[in-house]
Amino acid sequence: MDLKLSQCFISVDDHDKALAFYRDVLGLEVRGDVGFEGMRWVTVGSPLQPDVEIVLEPPGADPDASPADKQAMAELLAKGLLRGVIFSTTDCDELFERVRASGADVVQEPEDQPYGLRDCAFRDPAGNLLRFTQKRPAV
Repeated sequence: MDLKLSQCFISVDDHDKALAFYRDVLGLEVRGDVGFEGMRWVTVGSPLQPDVEIVLEPPGADPDASPADKQAMAELLAKGLLRGVIFSTTDCDELFERVRASGADVVQEPEDQPYGLRDCAFRDPAGNLLRFTQKRPAV
């Protein structure tokens, strides 16, 4: 069986701010921008992974979500309690400096982890936690 990740979803409350971060700061390419019934979905991805997409969607975009559920999702997003994604990079320190220079909220400066990675973390404009990892050379 051939099984690969195709898409993942990140809730955002302002697509224009999200685009400025994911496209302009991280360098992801925009692959789609669709509006439907008052909502908007923007798809971005790394040029190095043409078959993997991140969909930036409104909180509670599930059509079966009740108004109360949508409100709860928006509140969790505002608190920064929804999960984002983990990106890999070949230069964690350079990426950290670029993202920090953009004014993004720093959660963790680059540090070596005991499990063989160097990583750092930020919050995107909506408050989602994003981690950036770099494999360290084996010793």
